[in-house]
Amino acid sequence: MFKRILVSKLADRLSKPPRFIQIVVGPRQTGKTTAVLQALEGLNIRKHFVSADDPNLVSAEWLHNEWEQARAQAKSGDVILVIDEIQKVGKWSSIVKLLWDEDTRLRIPLKVILAGSSSLLLQKGLAESLMGRFEILYSPHWNYAECKEAFGYSLDDFLFFGGYPGAAAFIKDETRWARYMGTSIVEQTISQDILMMEEVRKPALLRSLFMLGSGYSAQELSFTKMLGQLQDAGNTVTLAHYLELLGKANMLTGLQNYSGSQIRTRKSSPRFMVYDTSLMTYANGANRRRLLENATDRGRLVESAVGAYLLAKGNEEGFEVYRWRERNNEVDFVIKKGSALTAIEVKSGRVKNVGGSLVFKKRYPKALSLVIGSANLGLEDFLSGKKPLFL
Repeated sequence: MFKRILVSKLADRLSKPPRFIQIVVGPRQTGKTTAVLQALEGLNIRKHFVSADDPNLVSAEWLHNEWEQARAQAKSGDVILVIDEIQKVGKWSSIVKLLWDEDTRLRIPLKVILAGSSSLLLQKGLAESLMGRFEILYSPHWNYAECKEAFGYSLDDFLFFGGYPGAAAFIKDETRWARYMGTSIVEQTISQDILMMEEVRKPALLRSLFMLGSGYSAQELSFTKMLGQLQDAGNTVTLAHYLELLGKANMLTGLQNYSGSQIRTRKSSPRFMVYDTSLMTYANGANRRRLLENATDRGRLVESAVGAYLLAKGNEEGFEVYRWRERNNEVDFVIKKGSALTAIEVKSGRVKNVGGSLVFKKRYPKALSLVIGSANLGLEDFLSGKKPLFL
């Protein structure tokens, strides 16, 4: 069975004394639970695995009881407690903080893994109660190298079908694949990871924004223009908020313009970017031949694949992803980590202005410049992680 790098990272942390809670978070259906189970298989440590997947059966009392059972086992040595879909337990972060601090004070050798697909609620809980008590391991969408090794994907397969491992079973039947994407990925993420966890007054508008933005991935569209294409669109503040929720759910974001000024950055029109190309192809009607053979459509698909790779890496490695445009000069992506800056241009085949990288380099002379699709850096090598992103 194929094992992601996440598995070895988690196993390594669990083999050491319990200094931090391990948080495994990422998009729905990317194999978080499988990775946790694979990590546990290689460890000669007792385990207590529970899931809060049914919100009607779990409660604060349930969480206390499961934790106490793991504590009882820990009286005779190390035990690993795994709680899957932790975000479905009400006030989970406050309860975990109390129990973890008790374990630390009493020196109970209990190692804890918390996993969840709702980044929205996990982030809120971590910020509110567990600061300084956890480490995060991200389970992003599968990248090209993983899909190639695990499923035998070609580059075109990956561009179209993206990085959801469960969808790989349906790549010979686009109709079934699209149905799987709609019911098991898109609708489940929106209904379970956004609508159940956040107050959304216009769910239909959020769904429409997802479809519009995903279809426009790698393109710029102002919120004002969106109002004219969406029914019952409300106002630009509502759209910006819903786009933020979709971003936290690892579905769709709006890349802002990099200017070195946070004030100017936030005022720019977003460039839509999906977190996985399958979301773009699904929103566009899942027509493989049209999307891959038309130069303009393929170009946007290639740029979306690069953007999705950068968004995943940004989550894992802690850097920000932008775009850059001044007048007729533009750069597809700008990534920033501390003081390090990299401008990334994608030769995707679609017609666009050239020379933006040179202008950007004059403006920011210390920045690294990368051109994907050039003789020195092919798309496959970049998506396989063979090129360092910063100096």
